[in-house]
This record gives sequence, structure tokens and C-alpha cells, in this order.
Amino acid sequence: MTVANSFMGLRFWFDRTFGHWRGDLTGGLTAAVVALPLALAFAVASGVEPKAGLYTAIVAGIVAAVFGGSPVQITGPTGAMAVVLIGIVTKYGIEKVWIAGVMAGIIQVALGVAKLGRLVKFIPYPVTAGFTNGIAVIIFCGQLNNFFGLQLPRSEHFLPGIWQTFTHWEGLNWEAVGLATVVILTKLFWTRITTAIPGSLVGLVLATAIASFFHLDVPTIGSIPQSLPMPQGIPHGNDFRLIRELINPALALAALGSIESLLSAVVADGMTVSEKHNSDRELIGQGLANIIVPFFGGIPATGAIARTAVNVRSGGKTRLSGVIHGVALAIIVLTLAPLAAQVPLAALAGILMVTSVRMIEWEAIGLLMRATYSDFGVMMLTWMVTILFDLVLAVEVGLIAAGALFIKRMSELNLTKIPETEAFPPGVPLELSKQIAVYRVDGPVFFGAAERFVTFLRDEPEVKYLILRMRFVPNMDTTGIVALEDIYRDLKRHDCRLLLTGLQPEVQNLLERTGLLDKIGKENCFETTDAAVCALTPTAISCPLSPPLVTHSE
Repeated sequence: MTVANSFMGLRFWFDRTFGHWRGDLTGGLTAAVVALPLALAFAVASGVEPKAGLYTAIVAGIVAAVFGGSPVQITGPTGAMAVVLIGIVTKYGIEKVWIAGVMAGIIQVALGVAKLGRLVKFIPYPVTAGFTNGIAVIIFCGQLNNFFGLQLPRSEHFLPGIWQTFTHWEGLNWEAVGLATVVILTKLFWTRITTAIPGSLVGLVLATAIASFFHLDVPTIGSIPQSLPMPQGIPHGNDFRLIRELINPALALAALGSIESLLSAVVADGMTVSEKHNSDRELIGQGLANIIVPFFGGIPATGAIARTAVNVRSGGKTRLSGVIHGVALAIIVLTLAPLAAQVPLAALAGILMVTSVRMIEWEAIGLLMRATYSDFGVMMLTWMVTILFDLVLAVEVGLIAAGALFIKRMSELNLTKIPETEAFPPGVPLELSKQIAVYRVDGPVFFGAAERFVTFLRDEPEVKYLILRMRFVPNMDTTGIVALEDIYRDLKRHDCRLLLTGLQPEVQNLLERTGLLDKIGKENCFETTDAAVCALTPTAISCPLSPPLVTHSE
């Protein structure tokens, strides 16, 4: 029986791991074909040698597939990471980028072990849309030099780079412009012919063939070693100064790598009915990949949304597809590396330009414009800060703006005045009814509520009794307690009595623990509004015999 159970368990594991091998084979191979030109292009966009992009796609792709939390995630160089890396490479150099990459990987593993993977879900949509659109603009403009065939030094900042490009028109290379245009048109219209072969790969091969056949004088990516990435040492510092110098770049790489990878995993979950991703394990897998990649000459990587989607649509269902993607790229490097030396930089520029335009979330822009101007403003602020400064600052500014907007919305307490015909039971004298105001409070009570009631007292000075219907207030925080106490004090100064009705158990317990319920008085708290009105007019109408306050247990 034990042998049979072991055999069944082994068969279950085999079927789960290799039962979809045909789909995984197709998905992995297709993802590798798509990843090849993108790995070269994003390496160039990052300011490193093209081989670093291939080595990253191979090593990070395999490591993240084995240890990550998404069964179909494809990992490698991405446009968002390239935007951050170009600034770090320009400022620190590639060797320190390797050290920062290892530090970023350690941070990601720590986040995963601490089970903080789900925090990415709390990043507001306008913020993610803003920095995604900002990244797209930076990638597009960063390829203008290669598009025009201008061999200019890289600029660390966006505006100086644009100015540098448009002040060197005398060096424009029309042959490079022609090749880039060929790639762009091929990538745009190839899907009308077939979707079996990626248009980016077809455009890359076509532009390379044209440049070689006609011996065009255009910059190329240079030679790539015809060998697999081998382990190597990376520089290390013997003091704390190096870590302190690179902590900010490492945090930027870790934050971006985590956000983009988890967003990609969420997208993959929506495309497949197979096993859903584990956020914490995904962070650990991505962190391990970024720790290992620098020792093979690669650069920090993230989960790639486009390549992951290609993998899923082509049949990939398990981690085997990610491993096949890495192995296929390794075989391509061993067999076709010499041909890569002839690839024009203008061809890679064309690929990245189309990719960046498609990265812009046009639907999100339209949705936010139609929804609320405040959310649209948060997106635009994040977008502009991403372009003009850097991605990490953009996320920080976007989160602060979104948080301030949230606080503003929550502080705008939803108060609805109940008409006299609905608020009072029959028999309430007219003179007394004019002195009673009943308001329904909806939603949580925050600190912004106090000012609303001060305004109310100025507008209706004749009111001597204010009844707050609190049945739809699910909770309060400390600032809400302070606000309610301010309301009580302001009303008391104006000789206005405060009555509360329909307190939820959590709210009532909080008021009791803080002592505010004793200040307001339990005799001023009632289960229903009718009971509160009856307490004010005991001789005028018939009141039900019920205690003023229902005591809730903890």
C-alpha cells in the first residue's frame, strides 16, 4: 500500500510538472523568439553591452521560473528597468550596478520572507498608470539618437538628452532612419500576415539583411561571444561606504523589480485558469534571480508582462515553460551569436519605439479623464515626475498625492439631513421640531468632520438638539474620536445638545474605552432615532418603553 501511494504521489508530481509539456514547449520557444530582440534592445537602452541582456534573459529566466511564485512568468530585461539602469550605469558604472543588483535581490528576498508581497495591491491605479506612461515616454525619447544614427554620449537626464539630440542635426544618418522605419512598419503590419512569428524578430532580421547586403554605414551592436554565460567574480567593497553609496540605487531597483514582477503575475493570473501566483514566493524568486545574475555578467531583471502573455497564449502552463525559454535563448546564443554583430542599433530603436508607444495606457488615460479630475491629476503628476526626475521619486510623489486625496475624500463626511416628515414620529410640537436637527452619517468618521459641524451651527443657530444617526458608521479611528469630541465641545459651547443613535458595537466599544461616551453621556445615546426624539418630548407623544442605550458585549 505504501509503495502504491508513493507511486501515485510520484505520478501526480510528474503529471503536474510535465503533463503540459507540449504547451510548455510551444510557449517557452515562442517566448524565447520574442525575448531575443527585446533582450538585445533593452540592454542597449540600459547602457550596457547587448550580451548582458541575453545573459540576463537566460539566467534570470531560468532561476525565477524555478523559484518564483508564478507558474507562467517570463523574467528578463524590461523597459521599466532599463529606464532606472541607464541613470545608474551612467553615474556609477557597470561594476557597481552588479553590486547594486545583488543588494536589490537581497532586499526582494527579505520582502518575500516578511510576506509583504501583497502590498503592491495597495498602490493606487493612477500611480501605476502614471509611471508606466512616463517610462514609455523615456524609452521612446531615449532611442532618438539610435533612430537618427547619431553617435552621441549618453545623457543621464531627460531634458538635456532631448536638447542634445535636436542640436546635432548635422550628424543625421538617413540610412539609419530608413532601417528604423522598416522595422517600425514591419512590427506594425506583420500581424496582418501572421502571428506565428513575432514582427519584431522579422523586422530585426530584415533590417540586418538590408544593412549587410547594401553595406550601409550605420552603427551596429557589435560582437556577442558565442558562449554561454559563465560564473565570474564581481567587485566588492571592504567598508560600509560602498553600501551606503549604492543603497538608494538598490532600493530603486528592488522597488521597481518587485512592483513590475507582481503586476505581471497578476496579469498572468487573469489569462490562465491554472495555479495562481504566490506574491511572497514571487518576490523570493525574483530576488534570487537578481542575486545570481550579476555573477554571470547580467543586469537586474523583472517579470516581463508582454513575454509572459506570449507564453500563456502559446500554451505555457507550468514553470517548465520559463525554463525552456531560458534554454532556448542559450542555444540561440551558441549558434547565432556571430550574426548579432551585424544588427543595426537603428533596428533596435525601431523595436523599442513601437514597444514604448504600446506601453502607454491609452485606455487608462481616457478612463481617468472620464472619472474624476483628481485621479487624473495624480496620474499626470506621477507621469511628469517620472519623465523629469526619476521613477522612484515619481512613485513616492504619486503615493503621497494619492494618500492626500484619499484623506481629503474620507474627511468630507457624508452628512444627509433627514426631513422633518421622516425624522420625527407624529405628535412632536412644531416649536420643538424646529429646534431638533437629525442627520444621517454615512461612512467612517475622520478628522475633517469637525469643521462641517461648526459650519452647520453657524447656518442653523436656532437648533438646540442635534441627533446623529450613526448606524452606517462601521468604524472610527483616533482622529475620528478627536473630531467627535471637538463636535461635542462646539455644540456644548453653542448650548446645543448632542444625541447619538444606532451606534455599531465597534464604535460604541471604542467610545467607551476612550471615555468619550461618558463625556457625551450614555443618557444621550439611543438605539433608534424615534427613541431619542421621544426622550426630548416625553409628554407630547407616546414613547416605547426601551432603555436609551443598548449595551454591546466586547
